[in-house]
Amino acid sequence: MSTPNILIFMVDQLNGTFFPDGPAEWLHAPNLKKLAASSARFANCYTASPLCAPGRASFMSGQLPSRTRVYDNAAEFASDIPTYAHHLRRAGYQTCLSGKMHFVGPDQMHGFEERLTTDIYPADFGWTPDYRKPGERIDWWYHNMGSVTGAGVAEISNQMEYDDEVAYHATRKVYDLARGKDQRPWCLTVSFTHPHDPYVARKKYWDLYEDCEHLLPKVPALDYDDHDPHAQRIFDANDWRSFDISEDDIKRSRRAYFANISYLDDKIGEVLEALEGTRQEAVILFVSDHGDMLGERGLWFKMSFYEGSVRVPLMISAPGVPTGLVIEPVSNIDVTPTLCDLAGISMDEVLPWTEGQSLLPVAGGAARQGAVAMEYVAEASYAPLVCLRQGDWKYTSCALDPEQLFNIADDPHELTNLASDPAYASVLSDFRAQAEARWDLEAFDAQVRESQARRWVVYEALRQGGYYPWDFQPLQKASERYMRNHMDLNDVEEGQRFPRGE
Repeated sequence: MSTPNILIFMVDQLNGTFFPDGPAEWLHAPNLKKLAASSARFANCYTASPLCAPGRASFMSGQLPSRTRVYDNAAEFASDIPTYAHHLRRAGYQTCLSGKMHFVGPDQMHGFEERLTTDIYPADFGWTPDYRKPGERIDWWYHNMGSVTGAGVAEISNQMEYDDEVAYHATRKVYDLARGKDQRPWCLTVSFTHPHDPYVARKKYWDLYEDCEHLLPKVPALDYDDHDPHAQRIFDANDWRSFDISEDDIKRSRRAYFANISYLDDKIGEVLEALEGTRQEAVILFVSDHGDMLGERGLWFKMSFYEGSVRVPLMISAPGVPTGLVIEPVSNIDVTPTLCDLAGISMDEVLPWTEGQSLLPVAGGAARQGAVAMEYVAEASYAPLVCLRQGDWKYTSCALDPEQLFNIADDPHELTNLASDPAYASVLSDFRAQAEARWDLEAFDAQVRESQARRWVVYEALRQGGYYPWDFQPLQKASERYMRNHMDLNDVEEGQRFPRGE
């Protein structure tokens, strides 16, 4: 396929450690396991930033938050930053989004020609953190541990309603694409909000994990004083002192999380069934925006550089891309250059400002050039945190905190910080030099503070008087649906059928 159709599945907060080589054997995920069998599977893929909006803007643009300026969940994604949707659309693709992408700001399309659903999260600046007020907890939108103590079964929830709609519209779009009314190649992005907390699942999926042996984390909760300073800030931001987390709470939360992976598997299966039934071919890519600690070390959700928070699944099924396991560390910001490479599209005009790299050579056995970089400057931080992952090593730096250096191969649970061990002084020195060459943390901090201060002014101003939100409103032209009197009934019935009648 010189200009292949492209189907992207994105999920939210899916911990990549459960995808060591596709879905773990014990996960009930038959559709994802079938996809994995025909995919290049990147066991060590990382998010650019362990939070929704920053991670997604980076995923779509191939740039880190320090360049996109999407620092947190309320930072505007500028319209002049090309995304994979722009690159593909410019090259003649029809581009469509069904589901979440957490765009903040008045541009709610970012290169997509069509958007089938609204977003699940707000598009304005209301979730802006404030470095001027370290320790402040903004209760109405910060995570708290109620997601853990409230875990369990429900037949419908805010998030289920959303993802049911995402799958419905995506499946309907696949059928519509098969009708062939538009001869352009297509890129359809289907983006779900599960298995993001709250940890609530339908009973049919909950029941799949009744005897699951993985309902407790491998690393039990640490005492607050035994955590690194940033982990302590996360605990404080999550209001941990107001909750008493029991072992049963932990088991129910993890069980619901696993159940929601199976729920997603069914939703993805619906879309894939429509694709297969209409005999369309497409490159298929599966990825998450960030992970979830799920109780490891006592931490939940994301916001840190520990493996559960930053490691994400990535699978690519495409003609000519070798199937099998890839160990080389990569990033989800590599997706945009990879999609352009698959579609034969040059990114030369913006390549000097793009951090991501095509993964096609890496899938074939080549090394990725340079370390994988990550940044975090959102809630629970008071200054920028940066991270480098290269080879077996992970290095973390923050002006407020001691450095961290972990050997992920020897210490996958990151229990032994080697930054102060003289035996690894040369490794630390190399990473320190890489970080200093890449980041000016003082300037980065100043940029974040400026952005936060400006957004607080704008948000508070726009909530006074007339309120005109930026939330995307899906458009349905009723006059062009089903049967209307300006249409020929014979043409409608024949044209909407796939395959055509004899």
